Order: sequence, then C-alpha cells, then structure tokens
Amino acid sequence: MTVRVRRVHEPPEPDDGVRVLVDRLWPRGLSKDVAQVHEWPKALTPSTELRRWYHSQEDAADAYEEFRRRYEAELAAPEAAEALHALRELVSKGPATLVTAARTPALSHASVLAELLVSGGQP
Repeated sequence: MTVRVRRVHEPPEPDDGVRVLVDRLWPRGLSKDVAQVHEWPKALTPSTELRRWYHSQEDAADAYEEFRRRYEAELAAPEAAEALHALRELVSKGPATLVTAARTPALSHASVLAELLVSGGQP
C-alpha cells in the first residue's frame, strides 16, 4: 500500500493515484480543477477545537505528540472510524496521496492518517 502526503497547492503528479483532501475547509485560492481531488472525507478531519488548539501552540513540533493523541481519540468516534475504514479500503486498491493545506504536512493530521492507513492500526 502506497500512501503519500503532499501539500494540496503542489501540482498533481502522475503517481499521486487517488488524491484525498484531508482538510475540513477547502483551501483558499485553489480551484477544484487545479486541485484534482477525488475524495474529501470531512469526517476524518480534526475538530475545529483541536485545530485551533494546535495552531495556538508556539512550537508545533513540541505540541505534535499531544495533538496526535487527541486526534487519534477523535478518530475513534463512530463516524470517523467508519470514514477511516472506507478510506483504508480505497487506498488498498492502489496508490493514494493525502493532500492538505498545512504548511508542514509532516507535523499535521495528514501524516497521522497516512501512518494509520499504512500500518493498519486503529486510533
């Protein structure tokens, strides 16, 4: 299973496979034609409260583990767990790219999702 994480503002590449937007809000200044997003499972996005908390932290790298713990707890809720299962099935069929507007995708919810998808782990 191949799951990549990229910024949604980067041009799509042929080996992206299925492009999945994993942000709650559509990225500003980006048309749907340019983004080439195939799926947009909003149930997998962090809650507004969690996003605001994480963005308010002075050092995202220091706060990442706590963010990850809280986000995985949110993913255990029934609606999110169902959406995670559906996404896992989708990415098992071929390459997939999780796209996000986060400035640092490696320290975002997209990387948490990618790790859960690849490992098959549960939040």
